[in-house]
Amino acid sequence: MAFGESGPATPIKRTPFYAQLYVQVLTAIVAGGLIGHFAPETGVALKPLGDGFIRLVKMIIAPVIFLTIVTGIAGMRNLGSVGRVAGKAFAYFLFFSTIALIVGLIVANVVQPGAGMNIDPATLETGAVDDYVKKAKDQTIVSFLLGIIPETVAGAFVDGNLLQVLFLAISFGIALSTAGEAARPVVRLFEALGAGFFRLVAIFMRAAPIGAFGAFAFTIGKYGIGSIANLAALVVTFYLTSLLFVIVVLGLVARGAGFSIFTLIRYLKAELLLVLGTSSSESALPSLMDKMERAGCPRKIVGLVVPTGYSFNLDGTNIYMTLAALFIAQATGITLSLGDQLLLLGVAMLSSKGAAGVTGAGFITLAATLSIVPSVPIAGMALILGIDRFMSECRALTNFIGNAVATIVVSRWEKAINEDQFAAVFTHHKFGPDTALPGPEADPD
Repeated sequence: MAFGESGPATPIKRTPFYAQLYVQVLTAIVAGGLIGHFAPETGVALKPLGDGFIRLVKMIIAPVIFLTIVTGIAGMRNLGSVGRVAGKAFAYFLFFSTIALIVGLIVANVVQPGAGMNIDPATLETGAVDDYVKKAKDQTIVSFLLGIIPETVAGAFVDGNLLQVLFLAISFGIALSTAGEAARPVVRLFEALGAGFFRLVAIFMRAAPIGAFGAFAFTIGKYGIGSIANLAALVVTFYLTSLLFVIVVLGLVARGAGFSIFTLIRYLKAELLLVLGTSSSESALPSLMDKMERAGCPRKIVGLVVPTGYSFNLDGTNIYMTLAALFIAQATGITLSLGDQLLLLGVAMLSSKGAAGVTGAGFITLAATLSIVPSVPIAGMALILGIDRFMSECRALTNFIGNAVATIVVSRWEKAINEDQFAAVFTHHKFGPDTALPGPEADPD
């Protein structure tokens, strides 16, 4: 069946547990962790396995997003719904991103993980964070907005900039839709290409255990579990806060949208384990888009919300920013007034927009925030650089779940959910295959 064609549901085949992707990824993470712990040099040497897998996935992200959005918009009868969907998505992003920032701020004030450390910022070695600070200063609002427009059509794909691909895809999808029947051959060609790329996603995802094995072995081998001992309070606080946000805040949102957050997590277990192993939510982006369509969300909404959310709906990153900023202030003995904290919140709201869902983006965004807020010494970032990799995993997981919830909620607001597919996943728990396959049902709009 061609990409974008509707048709009878494919029967779900039961596969042995050892052949399921999430079992293979979990096994690979455990094996990688053991090698990284007991043979650190070998673990570090396995880094190319993780890097290679992430490159494979990033190679196909741009065409998958482009083809999904173009074919979705080109088949729409009402182009006004594009702006409506985008408006609802951004309203959702802004509200819950702010909630995440506030949650991080409240938890930092209540738990105070950095209190009592009494560290003099002048004694900190800041050379390791200088590169992050430089990158942060290069990110201005004007440069970010201009960066959405690619210099050439091919440039969007060459650079792999998700927002540029999104901009180009929406523009071209609208152009094809307004061209009418004359553009149908191009749309059919893109549908066929889409089927091929989704099959390619399925093929590449079979290498996910290898990528997770190499990436996790490197993380443990390079940084070691012991590196978090001195800063365990911050790590534990961040993980528990993120878990609380997912279960309580996103859980209530999910219930209001007619599904269970725990069922969603179970549905996405293979992707979540992959994100955990690679510390990057981008590694599972194509598979998330496929899973959301299989759950009944229309392609035009999946194509708009998921890639846009990867830059604008970063709940985990937002919790991390306010929590880490106050940790640094507490550790260096700086008392922030309510006004200082509100300023920090406002700056974080702006600087968090446009951070990509890749390893290290949260640290760069934190540097951008602290460089504008003079009350918190930016040198204090050296305190958390060593454990940032471990917190990166939690940021990526929380961001990933937040974008899955956002996609379903916006689809609900649009009354565009395929109720049969939705019930199959969230009521009858018929999850189907772990990897992306072509042939999700077409958007009826």
